[in-house]
Amino acid sequence: MAVSTTNRYTEAVGRRKTAIARVRITPASKSSIKVNNKEMTNYFPVRELQVIVEKPLKTTASGEYTVTISVKGGGIHAQAESVAMGLARALSIIVPETRLPLKKAGLLSRDARAKERRKFGLKKARKAPQWSKR
Repeated sequence: MAVSTTNRYTEAVGRRKTAIARVRITPASKSSIKVNNKEMTNYFPVRELQVIVEKPLKTTASGEYTVTISVKGGGIHAQAESVAMGLARALSIIVPETRLPLKKAGLLSRDARAKERRKFGLKKARKAPQWSKR
């Protein structure tokens, strides 16, 4: 688990499919979330994705933070889930007693499901060409 802590911020990495999110949390007087130098509401315009990203903060409700996120790869949904995982990991480092609620909410476990590679002789990962008797 890639995690680092300095005097100013705590950093953690979240992954989902091919999306990788690097999350930095800094204690602040007012909460704000920036993803790739954009406001979270602009980067994730769909409300469902915003809820996924904010879930670790809502689960713990522990203080105000400035969150800076660098995310790349994957689709927008996988990016949102990787951000949530990175955020949960960083919060569990800052406030260790939040680890149990985050774990119960399933935010600390890596979802390793990814697309299976295509094999030669097949049309897709498992779909074979139509069989013909003659």
